[in-house]
Amino acid sequence: MNRDQVKGRVKEAKGQLKEMVGKVTGSATTRVKGRIEQVVGKTQATYGDAKEQFRKRS
Repeated sequence: MNRDQVKGRVKEAKGQLKEMVGKVTGSATTRVKGRIEQVVGKTQATYGDAKEQFRKRS
């Protein structure tokens, strides 16, 4: 596992938490920020996965 995979998954989890907090508090802004953070985290993790697969093939 590389850093991009780990950081991406952590960021995705933080985004999920932020989205839940936004739902509980009724804050649409916090919900949207959480959703954005999830997408960014998922993208970073996917990049890390691709990097790892490339490294294994070489």
